[in-house]
Amino acid sequence: MFFERHEGGEAAVLVQIAVDDGQPEQDLLEFEELVRSAGGTPVALITGRRKSPSAKYFVGEGKVDEIRQAREATDAELVVFNHPLTPSQERNLERALQCRVLARTGLILDIFAQRARTHEGKLQVELAQLRHMSTRLIRGWTHLERQKGGIGLRGPGETQLETDRRLLRARITSIEARLDRVKAQRAQSRRARQRADIPLVSLVGYTNAGKSTLFNHLTTAAVFAADQLFATLDPTLRRVDLEQFGPVVLADTVGFIAQLPHTLVAAFKATLEETLNATLLLHVIDVSAESRERLIEDVGVVLEEIGAGEIPQLLVFNKIDLAELPARVQRDEQGRPVAVYVSAQTGAGIADLLGAIRERLAPEIFSGNVHLSSADGRLRAALYELGAVLTEEWDDAGGSDLSIRLPMSDWKRLRRGG
Repeated sequence: MFFERHEGGEAAVLVQIAVDDGQPEQDLLEFEELVRSAGGTPVALITGRRKSPSAKYFVGEGKVDEIRQAREATDAELVVFNHPLTPSQERNLERALQCRVLARTGLILDIFAQRARTHEGKLQVELAQLRHMSTRLIRGWTHLERQKGGIGLRGPGETQLETDRRLLRARITSIEARLDRVKAQRAQSRRARQRADIPLVSLVGYTNAGKSTLFNHLTTAAVFAADQLFATLDPTLRRVDLEQFGPVVLADTVGFIAQLPHTLVAAFKATLEETLNATLLLHVIDVSAESRERLIEDVGVVLEEIGAGEIPQLLVFNKIDLAELPARVQRDEQGRPVAVYVSAQTGAGIADLLGAIRERLAPEIFSGNVHLSSADGRLRAALYELGAVLTEEWDDAGGSDLSIRLPMSDWKRLRRGG
């Protein structure tokens, strides 16, 4: 990558300040888990409350002294703020604390850099890092602001800072071009799916809700799944044949998090398009989490930000084995499934989930009996290919009576001879 990630294992002082600006207070346990996921070791936690952030340090000078004392007492190498910081605030804090200072955005970027596995994922993370660093480049080059000079270099020239910014812009342009090619390839695959009338079902949810484990159970794929934040960065697509429905494409996507940095949203456009173009979203929720209502709201905010707020959702309450809840399907007043309780770990409720997906994707179902003559062999084969045949009985004339159930759109298409 253009910027090498600093090796983990550093002792870190964590800082979280409640600011009276109407924003919900961040989860301290999640903050600690983010730091651990990045390879840090939390050694002290500084909390407090302010009416508004200080322009110079984000916190007050008294709190800066408290952070400095905690850093010196623990020999910490890093101070991490669970807040966005401006470049000037980071510089001022580093001078005052005499150590590296990292904001929430930089912390999440570091985790993403560790988790990226595919070429596309690494490009997306690097693009996000470059965009983030471009606003902070001056910090590393303040001693090189003066014009370059010397024999053969006298005259206008450019500062080292300007040179570095130019190189950085060129690298950003190069990565964007390569990601555009990936986007074009995805669009081509998407058009092929749409021509074949294959629905796309995308798994979304808060990070570590169990999306990849559920994906593996539904598709028998071998996607990396672990009890850690942002285990999945790269989208994985698999075809699944739903009984009595036909094929659908299932997509596993990157987990969301509160205050997801905009640089990441912009960089992961190609990945997020699998969410934007979905026919149905499976919103996976950790039912055992104490703050699950807040997590549901946070995912809703991110979906609105990326323009996917209007896509139909089916809530999937996962990890019922941890919460000791039974598998069940929750329906609305019209009898439509709106939530399914499952355990991706044990498999409880998975059959109910597949049935609910089938119902949500095919609200208009044709169900009945049809008689086919011996000349209707193509129609019979097409019905079997869609998995629409429930029973079949043959008569003496070589015809057959079929009990079928399939989406109305498919039935109309077959009747038209499509």
